[in-house]
Amino acid sequence: MATANRNLSEYNTEEIPNGADFKIGIVVSEWNEKITFNLLEGAKQALTDNGVKEENIDVRFVPGTFELPLGCQFMCEKGNVDGIVAIGVVIQGETKHFDFVCEGATQGIKDVNLKYNTPVSFCVLTDNNEQQSIDRSGGKHGNKGIECAIACLKMIALKKSF
Repeated sequence: MATANRNLSEYNTEEIPNGADFKIGIVVSEWNEKITFNLLEGAKQALTDNGVKEENIDVRFVPGTFELPLGCQFMCEKGNVDGIVAIGVVIQGETKHFDFVCEGATQGIKDVNLKYNTPVSFCVLTDNNEQQSIDRSGGKHGNKGIECAIACLKMIALKKSF
């Protein structure tokens, strides 16, 4: 979703499923932790605000964004989560490393969604500079962690509706 003139933290609580019976995993990249830990706090707050019990939130850490898909896969294989929020940030540098990490993480997270039939919400910031990431992790554009946690709740409810 485009963030221009938009706060990622705004949502209508009446449209959000109650997560009281949901078990949520969160896999967080330790790279750029100043940003990813803010996204984590936003996600946890949105989940608990919408009924998810703290004891039903399992947070695990991976070294970087490229490792997010495997961390999510480990969580899916354990089989005790209804959905996952994958949190990372990749900031554009001078080399193609940015492109490879972004593509690998994107495709990997998509693959985990489909292979395990489990909602994995993509909370990976791919920004041109650190300020853009700050703006989207609790700054002027709100917190994408909140948006992705809400998306995860909605997808879990959709899956359970079938």
